[in-house]
Amino acid sequence: MKNTLKKIICVVMALFMMTVVFASCGETGTETTAPAGDETTAGTADGTVYTVGICQLVQHDALDAATEGFKKALTDKLGENVKFDEQNASNEATNCTTICGKFVSDKVDLIMANASPALTAAATATADIPIVATSITDFATALDIADWTGASGINVTGTADLAPLDQQAQMIKELCPDAKTVGILYCSAEANSKYQSDVITGYLKDLGLEAKEYTFTDSNDIASVTTTAAEECDVLFAPTDNTVANNAEAIANVLEPAGVPLVAGESGICKGCGIATLSISYYDIGYKAGEMAYEILVNDADPATMKVEYATDLTKMYMADRCTALNITVPDTYEAIVTE
Repeated sequence: MKNTLKKIICVVMALFMMTVVFASCGETGTETTAPAGDETTAGTADGTVYTVGICQLVQHDALDAATEGFKKALTDKLGENVKFDEQNASNEATNCTTICGKFVSDKVDLIMANASPALTAAATATADIPIVATSITDFATALDIADWTGASGINVTGTADLAPLDQQAQMIKELCPDAKTVGILYCSAEANSKYQSDVITGYLKDLGLEAKEYTFTDSNDIASVTTTAAEECDVLFAPTDNTVANNAEAIANVLEPAGVPLVAGESGICKGCGIATLSISYYDIGYKAGEMAYEILVNDADPATMKVEYATDLTKMYMADRCTALNITVPDTYEAIVTE
């Protein structure tokens, strides 16, 4: 009788443990399965982990913010199902070539190219791996496409950082109404800077201003070229140029003692050496690029037909201390740049 009772107890206990195990398995599956069509749930339905190679030309505020936004967008959507191989080219185009070549060898799922030399290197390295670029002034110039239609027609898409150049020309006239000559300061190695110079020159001439180009080859001659420009011009304009951004302090060291204002193509340059800028958010265009990358990776979107996206929120911003020092009257429509 005792043996029979023991057998019954053992059977009951075994059945109880099996019930607990199956219930636990059911609860775990409920917690980890993402609802169909819910884009706010990070991860992929099949558990695929994507590898994204990031080639950033140089470290400075604007490009750093774009990379941060890009990574945030993908991690928001994919969580731990995305891995980044993040590389910085130290402002050397040859390093971009090496970095992108390694991405191709490693067979990454997608390349993010941050700045035009990075895009050029990536597009040269592969015609198969999708490329999403950001912080690009003009995709047609960077990719050498003559009949640009808004989409690349190849394995490239992304987001541009160009604020309207006609509005930037008007800002120069608005803030420096007595100016006659505008010096355009940029690195001759950056094709997109040359593009901006050519376009804004036409707008400046329409406003009755003379435009003169002052180019340098690298950081070694930036101080001497800036000195010449400051001596010959009433106001300077610096486009979205990575070498300028990386050497803004050196430019400020020339312009501030000379009392010559500079209007900048982006807020990072403006903080370093400018008086005003027509500002976009590099974090936002990076985030948008990340969303585009997600569509390519997960939903098989074709980068060849995806239209390049542009910043939509533009803000006139100014550096209060420099404007005060130069006795520049700033309209109420401008927003002061907050510096830490």
